[in-house]
Amino acid sequence: MKKRWLLNLLLLAVVVGIAVFLHLQPQAQAPAAKFEVSTLKMADFDAVKAEFPAKAPTVFEKQNGYWMMRKPYAARADQASVQRIISIIAATTATRLPLQDASKYGLDQPMLKLTLSGAKGDQVFSFGTYNPVTEEQYVGYAGQVYLLAGQYSEAASTQPIEMVDKMPLAPAERKQLAGFDLAHLEQWEANALKVQLATDGKWAVNDPKAKPTQNELNEWMDFSWVQAQAVSVEFYTPDRKQTYPSFEVLLRDGKKIHFEKLQESPEYQLARPDEGIIYHFSNDTGFTMVNPPINLQK
Repeated sequence: MKKRWLLNLLLLAVVVGIAVFLHLQPQAQAPAAKFEVSTLKMADFDAVKAEFPAKAPTVFEKQNGYWMMRKPYAARADQASVQRIISIIAATTATRLPLQDASKYGLDQPMLKLTLSGAKGDQVFSFGTYNPVTEEQYVGYAGQVYLLAGQYSEAASTQPIEMVDKMPLAPAERKQLAGFDLAHLEQWEANALKVQLATDGKWAVNDPKAKPTQNELNEWMDFSWVQAQAVSVEFYTPDRKQTYPSFEVLLRDGKKIHFEKLQESPEYQLARPDEGIIYHFSNDTGFTMVNPPINLQK
């Protein structure tokens, strides 16, 4: 009898404990409302302009489906960098306010004005001060103020040189790759090395002692010339009086792209005179780019 009484008491304690736990458990919060900054699409734009109070603007324009930098440099743009800038059109936020007092949000003198232009006209985004509590930034657009993460202004404020394409070949050129004339590099002068795609789509090497495999050459071209990116780039003025070891990349349309080897160590520097750009690679990456796996036999 006593045991049954103790069992009932224990069961009662369990039930009370569960009831208290359920009562004290935080109730699920309804998800906060999210506001879309716009319903625009990346394909709507063919020009981007980022303006700053104390430095020159950065300007991009789309050409043949790819973004080109127009200011402060004339160069191929890093496509991902431009896309990050435009991504503000897809931003969402829990805070949307009517734009009544621009000075209250630092939008009377914005630290950045971003203009996206295209078929739907100019879309202007103004970036103001940061909210001291959330550390988000006030952004004015189409008569509204949105509180957004700082990543959007940071993307547009990146140093222009960092938004230059770090691949030595343009996208269209990479699709046209047909071979390499390496005869004017010191390690290949003796056999005047050329590595080219034949009409059957297979690699051919002009040295009879070479025993390359198609897979190795395909992997080399993909790694070294389709995917490889320089660590950094810089602009320069080619010195026509100075002679450097050089080579040429051959394209299917007959075009030849001339590169000069400026330095091997401690980093590998390849210059492209027609662009006026020096590409800085790590030593091992640069070495691999100009030394295809042709498997020379003794």
